[in-house]
This record gives sequence, structure tokens and C-alpha cells, in this order.
Amino acid sequence: MTAPAYDAYADWYETYTHGVSGFMDRVREHLADLLGPGRGRCLDLCCGGGAHATTIRDLGWTPLGVDLSQGQLRWASGRLPVAAGDATRLPLADAAVPAVACVLAHTDLPDWAAVLREAARVLAPGGRLVHVGVHPCFVGAFADRSDAARITIDTRYADRSHTFHAWAPHGVRARVGAWHVPLADMLNAVTAAGLRIERVAESGANGIPDVFAFLARKPATS
Repeated sequence: MTAPAYDAYADWYETYTHGVSGFMDRVREHLADLLGPGRGRCLDLCCGGGAHATTIRDLGWTPLGVDLSQGQLRWASGRLPVAAGDATRLPLADAAVPAVACVLAHTDLPDWAAVLREAARVLAPGGRLVHVGVHPCFVGAFADRSDAARITIDTRYADRSHTFHAWAPHGVRARVGAWHVPLADMLNAVTAAGLRIERVAESGANGIPDVFAFLARKPATS
């Protein structure tokens, strides 16, 4: 089971996200655009403090959150129904939900492929999965972003291990660390889980992307 690293920082993180409001606005725009209007339950996978529940609800969905961190679930419980659980062993039946959203979570997951397989299991046939996260090519310990006009990538792009190294020493990654998922690993895990990628999006405040998102769908029939 993944250690609930955010427990010690849940209150700090709640405040921290307000300080990166422009970034979070773009994250929510990608989520809304790719998830789209719908009905029924949408699993907010690794929901954290429930910051994206309103976006999901405004689209017509009924959000349901699952996260390992009890500290963050204290915040989330006032925003959506929640359950404590490991993302690789979700407390949901097969084909239980028509939609899954996983937002800003993949760098907290030691086994991204296993999480994708589990998300595919709980998705109903024809259901959609939306991922929104930091860009796997331009954000990470391997990327020096101290110059907003020029991102420098080093050889650690190939390093998939967990690290606390970060170009921003006072940010979230310096506190909880991150797992790096290279772009090929990220997308291959989607197709290996039996999902089909339908749309991909990226954005950045200065023209260099820091957000990467995609919509994938579970085939309507096997």
C-alpha cells in the first residue's frame, strides 16, 4: 500500500494550492473540457482534499472520492462523498462507474500501470477516464524551470525512481517527493489497461507546457 505521504502536509497543501491559482485554473479547464457533461457517478481517483469536486459536479456528474490520505480526506469530506482506499485496490465493484477523473496524482503513485488497470476495472463499458497532471516531459526533478523562458532537461528524465529533488525547494515535491512517469510509460499503460486514448491536451502559462491531459475510453464491448 502506498504510504499516505500527504497526511503531514494536508493543511499546508490546502493553502498551497491557492497560491498557484493560475495553474489550478488551467488544470480545471482541462478537466472540464475532457470530462464533459454527463450523469451518474464520477470517481475522483486520488481526490486529495476534493479540490476538483465542484468542477465535476458542475458538469452534471455525482463525484465520489477515494484517497489514501486521511489528512486530505478531512478536507474532502465536506466537498464530496469519500472513502479511504489504495488506488491499486479500489473499494468499488467491476464496471461500477461511468467516469473516472485522476487529477494531479500520477507523480504520487509508485505503480501508475497498476492504477490504470484498476481504473479500467471499475469503469463501465463505454466509460471515460480523464487524466490531468504535470507534464511528464517538462516537469520533474530532471527539469530546471528556474528560467521561465527556457526549460533545461537533464539525463534524469529516464530515472523512474522516487525523489525529493525539486527545482522549487519550497514546493510540494520537496515535501512529499515524486515518482517520474516518462511519457511513453504513461501512454502505454493506458492502452495496456484496455483503454483507448481519444484526445490529448497540454498547456503552459508561458508557451512551455507544464500540464498534460488526456481522455481515454473503455470499449463499449469486449
